[in-house]
Amino acid sequence: MAELTILRDGDADLSALDGRRVAIIGFGAQGRAQALCMRESGVDIIVGVRAGASFDAARSEGFPTMSVGEASRIADIIHILLPDEIHGEVFRREIAPAMKPGATLSFSHSFSIVFKELVPPAGCDVILVAPKGIATAVRERYLAGSGVAGLIAVEQDRSGHARRDALALAKAMGYTRSGVIECTMKEEACGDIFGEQNVLCGGMVDLMKYGFEVLTEAGYPPEVAYFECIHEVKLIVDLVYSKGIAKMNEVISNTAEWGEYVNGPRIISPDVKERMKESLREIESGRFAASLLAEVRSGGRNLAAKREELRRHPAEKAGERVRSLFGIR
Repeated sequence: MAELTILRDGDADLSALDGRRVAIIGFGAQGRAQALCMRESGVDIIVGVRAGASFDAARSEGFPTMSVGEASRIADIIHILLPDEIHGEVFRREIAPAMKPGATLSFSHSFSIVFKELVPPAGCDVILVAPKGIATAVRERYLAGSGVAGLIAVEQDRSGHARRDALALAKAMGYTRSGVIECTMKEEACGDIFGEQNVLCGGMVDLMKYGFEVLTEAGYPPEVAYFECIHEVKLIVDLVYSKGIAKMNEVISNTAEWGEYVNGPRIISPDVKERMKESLREIESGRFAASLLAEVRSGGRNLAAKREELRRHPAEKAGERVRSLFGIR
């Protein structure tokens, strides 16, 4: 395996963006955070978004704000920060007819490129500039003078300087202060989706819910179950984030550590790894992407039902009480 290279501020040149206009397409949490950071780094930023709350929010922040088509027409770099499932539709209807020859398409998630929802013109650069952190962290770390780590990738390099431009955008958002890793778009898209649904969201959420249910069904107070199986997850994750797993085990009690070794493999048994491998194959093949797109395009009824089911889960009610009683915000 080749030695990993971490790209930092000295590897990136902000002047690559001089005289070039970057259109942020979409002004949700990431759109706002990334647009503000880039503007404060001296980049010429415009926002392309449909009329409504996001349009008004972008304008209230002082950005030149216009339709997606108009922003795409005058931009040199089109940085798409819309929900994955609408990339293709918006690109075909509003961006592609307007974008000028030689403009760069940029993304913070590679879903639509990897799974062919969006087929870029042959004559443009296609790059990824992705923060490894949520929008609030992107903004807070930038303002603190540091930055979240990031990924860059180049899918098409027609200009000969796509990598240089990706690094410049990463620097403008503070990622190179912490460090940037170069990867492929497939590695970013599939790795990100796999981690979300098997560990960070799907795996962890189900594990917390099952733990809560086992304790409450055995007669334990919901508030106690919430503390033990959900609330304290943050404390452990924070230790892992700052110190790693082995160091986390040095901080926790011997009781907790021995229980990890004895009971962890019983709960998360080796067959879980085999199911994870199956999940990765489904992601890489495009089957998961197809199921997501089919659900959204059919009206999202199953997605809405799952959200409502989760809201009604007893753990959510217990969490509301705990946060209220203990002033947790």
